[in-house]
Amino acid sequence: MTDTAPQPIPFLDLKAQQARIAADLRGRLDRVLGHCQFILGPEVTELEQELARFCGARHCIGVSSGTDAIQIALMGAGIGAGDAVFLPAFTYTATAEVPLVLGATPVFVDVDPRTFQIDPAHLEARIEAVKAAGRLRPRALIGVDLFGQPADWPALRAIAARHGLFTLDDLAQSFGATLHGKPLGTQAEATATSFFPSKPLGAYGDGGAMFTDSDELAALYRSLRTHGEGTTRYEVLRTGMNGRLDSLQAAVLLAKLTVFPEELAARERIAQVYDSRLGNAVQTPVRVPDSTSAWAIYAILLRDGAAREHVQSVLKSRGVPTAIYYPRPLHKQPAYAGSHDGAGLPVAEDLATRILALPIHPDLTDVQVGRICDAVLEAVG
Repeated sequence: MTDTAPQPIPFLDLKAQQARIAADLRGRLDRVLGHCQFILGPEVTELEQELARFCGARHCIGVSSGTDAIQIALMGAGIGAGDAVFLPAFTYTATAEVPLVLGATPVFVDVDPRTFQIDPAHLEARIEAVKAAGRLRPRALIGVDLFGQPADWPALRAIAARHGLFTLDDLAQSFGATLHGKPLGTQAEATATSFFPSKPLGAYGDGGAMFTDSDELAALYRSLRTHGEGTTRYEVLRTGMNGRLDSLQAAVLLAKLTVFPEELAARERIAQVYDSRLGNAVQTPVRVPDSTSAWAIYAILLRDGAAREHVQSVLKSRGVPTAIYYPRPLHKQPAYAGSHDGAGLPVAEDLATRILALPIHPDLTDVQVGRICDAVLEAVG
């Protein structure tokens, strides 16, 4: 009896990507193995220069993860006990856990129901509510560029300026995206990004980077990532952390950076096919005006939780993987219950019940994209 089950489609295909850059990748890794400067070696310096050039920032600081990038930025801003840090309720946990690690309080903000980005109007309301309550000092705003698209940074900067908030751009999912013709990386006082392997520009382990146009902040971040060092290894100027980037990960990223523009273009082509074929059957992502997306995640919205469960089941039977980003908004997570003020965030709560991510990566073939679309249309038809 012949097995007619369709060949599963990978949600992410790092093996195919690796095959395309194999020779360059091997050469770069061999150079690291030759010089043995495994932490903050010459590859890290080269990567910092290339990434800064890519996004138009004066400074790039390579760090050990996107989470550590957020932590270093908030440490540099002096965020701590009694401070309110405003951030979207619909994002990954790393954005919320760092303020708590530093003794501050995350204040969760609802998101736009169409773009999924933080809602500026609700942010303004949340800041005013915190001020009125008088328990916390409004100190910082973390804007997240979710799923590959940019947040509304002009509006966020204006709100932050009115209320005296430090601004941090969590660019973990959207490195390579643009807003008003400029690459993301300079929209806030500091920017943090992640090179987790599943990101559009991903390492082969943890890694991250920070961007800033401030000479003073750049120097501070370099000190904080290396235990608060001064001009020598054993001069400790401040309490820091071990947040350094490995040279092997920098070598991987340098190899991947050579094909990154092509991969962004491939992701956009796939997103356009999804838009065209699925737009009349499900709610497809709404594009942020005057922007481009890195398409880390392509998320559709179904009618309700039951519809999502049905679509997932049909797609799985057709060899099409899916994922849910995110099944529970942050203010509903047990870890954050004690710090949440109880405010209802209905958009984030609704999205969590209906959202579903489809495969999107540069090595999907036209045939695979067609299979994915056919399966979705079958499931919702």
